[in-house]
Amino acid sequence: MAAHPSSIGGARILLRRLREIMEAGGGAQERLDRLVSMIASTMVADVCSIYLKRGRVNELFATEGLKREAVHTTRLKEGEGLVGLVAETGRPLNLADAQHHPRFSYRPETGEDPFNAFLGVPIVRSERVFGVLVVQNKASRTYGEDEVEALQLIAQVLAEIVASNALGDLSELKEVEFKPSRPERLGGRVFSEGLAIGQAFLHEPHTPLGRIVADDPVAEEARLTAGLAQVRERLAALLDGDVQRIAGESRDVLETFHALAKDPHWEARLKAGIRAGLSADAAVERVRGEHRARLAGAADPLLREQLHDLEDLDNRLLRALAGADPSQAAAMPHDAILIARNLGPAELLEYGAERLKGIALEEGASGGHAAIVARAHDIPMVGRAGGLLTRVEAGDRIILDAEAGEVRLRPEPEVVRAYKQRQELRSARAAEYARLRDAPAVTKDGKRVILLLNAGLALDAHHVADAGAEGIGLFRTEFQFMVSETLPKQESQVALYREVLAAAGDRPVTFRTLDLGGDKAAPSVQTEREENPALGWRGVRMGLDRPALLRYQLRALLEASEGARLRVMFPLVTTLEEFDACRGWVLKEIAEAKRKGRAGPAELEVGVMIETPALAFAIPRLKGRADFLSIGANDLMQYFFAADRANPRVSDRYDILSPAALRFLKQIREDAAAADLPVSICGEAGGRPLEAMAFVALGYDRLSMPAQGIGPTKFMLAALDAGAAAAFILPLLDSDKVSLRTDLASYAKSSGIAV
Repeated sequence: MAAHPSSIGGARILLRRLREIMEAGGGAQERLDRLVSMIASTMVADVCSIYLKRGRVNELFATEGLKREAVHTTRLKEGEGLVGLVAETGRPLNLADAQHHPRFSYRPETGEDPFNAFLGVPIVRSERVFGVLVVQNKASRTYGEDEVEALQLIAQVLAEIVASNALGDLSELKEVEFKPSRPERLGGRVFSEGLAIGQAFLHEPHTPLGRIVADDPVAEEARLTAGLAQVRERLAALLDGDVQRIAGESRDVLETFHALAKDPHWEARLKAGIRAGLSADAAVERVRGEHRARLAGAADPLLREQLHDLEDLDNRLLRALAGADPSQAAAMPHDAILIARNLGPAELLEYGAERLKGIALEEGASGGHAAIVARAHDIPMVGRAGGLLTRVEAGDRIILDAEAGEVRLRPEPEVVRAYKQRQELRSARAAEYARLRDAPAVTKDGKRVILLLNAGLALDAHHVADAGAEGIGLFRTEFQFMVSETLPKQESQVALYREVLAAAGDRPVTFRTLDLGGDKAAPSVQTEREENPALGWRGVRMGLDRPALLRYQLRALLEASEGARLRVMFPLVTTLEEFDACRGWVLKEIAEAKRKGRAGPAELEVGVMIETPALAFAIPRLKGRADFLSIGANDLMQYFFAADRANPRVSDRYDILSPAALRFLKQIREDAAAADLPVSICGEAGGRPLEAMAFVALGYDRLSMPAQGIGPTKFMLAALDAGAAAAFILPLLDSDKVSLRTDLASYAKSSGIAV
């Protein structure tokens, strides 16, 4: 600016003049023309230009200083020129000698030959860069921080007024898409199968800003102070346990939130925006944009986590300023498809799993516990849908295709009709599954296969009969600990385990002891951050190092199963010594219970999960020690392939249907048979018909899976000739192929087997 006034003073001048332009009326193009003229004048710039994104080009829509005939004629391809660089990075670009920059693109129709200094800032809303605001000068100079900040401020305000249609009819501007409105299809990965049609409900919505420019800065600062107080008080209450804790957040995260919420630097940055002339809402939105920009470029995971926390605080503060209900579930429509960047399992449960039609995540992992909960409740889920949050608006019509791994936004009516037909076909198939529900799972050639249910909630256990399962092959006991701010009391554990046993009736239930650590945190169990948590202090390693915690749970299991059958197994056992120690604690607790006059279980079976290759190779030595084995397919495969199942970059790089993995599973089954130990495969893979077909061909006759996998697997088995499948598959185990998936799918199709 001419006299280089302070950022606050310069920004206020720009905002006041912008308001005058908006109040003066006129068409959208006329207002844009006046806007660039005003910015050039106020900043004493020779040029001010607005480029807006239309399709895959950045088109010049208004200019002061360049040739007017270039408007709507100069069109830069995506990534072309300095304008393309700003749009691509989403960051300001400040150059003293623009024409010698390697990305400079000369367009003779603009007449920009004499201009050297260049300052471009992105026009961004909800993470979408839909334009670039540029000022240029003939003199070679670098623009000051106050000028950069002022131009960023005007770009933010421009984004909001255009998106809210305050600028006027945009049809004359060739229908620039400031809000996504066209049908789009985003690719992702299937986390939980199914189809859903509904409307988008944002987990962290873009709260409407209302007023952007502050009429009364003092009043706006008071609003901000009140909003900050509300956020801080709620976090303090969560930590003190006065109200229901936000599900899925550990105490460490809450303490970090609380500390960040009191960060004076964050508050000072927010108040600086108000002093610059923004409303409290717009000031928060501005800071949120800064956090998102930093998050996008942060490689360090600890920094990314802190920035994500800050963005979460920004969102909470925006909701507080808008007077929104802190419980977003209250506003969720009946046909909601939940949209989020990521989601924890207890957060999903807080929404009410029975109310969700589907879930779409921009990030996430198929082995994550939110995905496990979604599968347990038969909620379609697609994850890793890149660009989802930038392309969806609250209330958008959505088709969630969790068969093909696609999210269809704002679909055409004929596409909706086609998917409704697919839903009807799925319903017809579901009716066929229901017909087989009470029938035993038997192959075409008479092989009996026992199908069991994976569960983690009492609600799951109540559906064991509805699912057609013959028992619960895995009850995950850690969820009760993960959603409780304090250590669950023993009577609460006993009540849960009794409810599960009662719901199962005479069907067997296998309880897995606490499998905490790694990606599963419990607020009441203190752990340390580890560089590689998947290989760290988790499972029985934690239980044996903290035997009081292990014994605390074993006492509850023994009390709950008095006079009944108790099957208990231990997770992530690596050595025989670890298993012997675990079994030893069970026997000590039984002896202690009898000493106190308690009856104990009528029948006891102690098993172990085969999740580590080390224990898999020790199966012959488990004879006489263990009563049964259960293969934890997810963890065993992640250690077998050295691929963290919670890391989306590598989680899909291996295939359990590879020849090497199938040979390994065949060896485990043979060793278990030789040791006279019943063995089951437990995990998501057991509920996928193609994988189940392979496991049965390898000789497995016990599979434990999510509820929605039992019907399709039982249906598949009815058409399977297990002997013929074995004859086809076993010779392929010596193949050098990366995966046998295509071969098995072709075999199933030719044999009339639905997979």
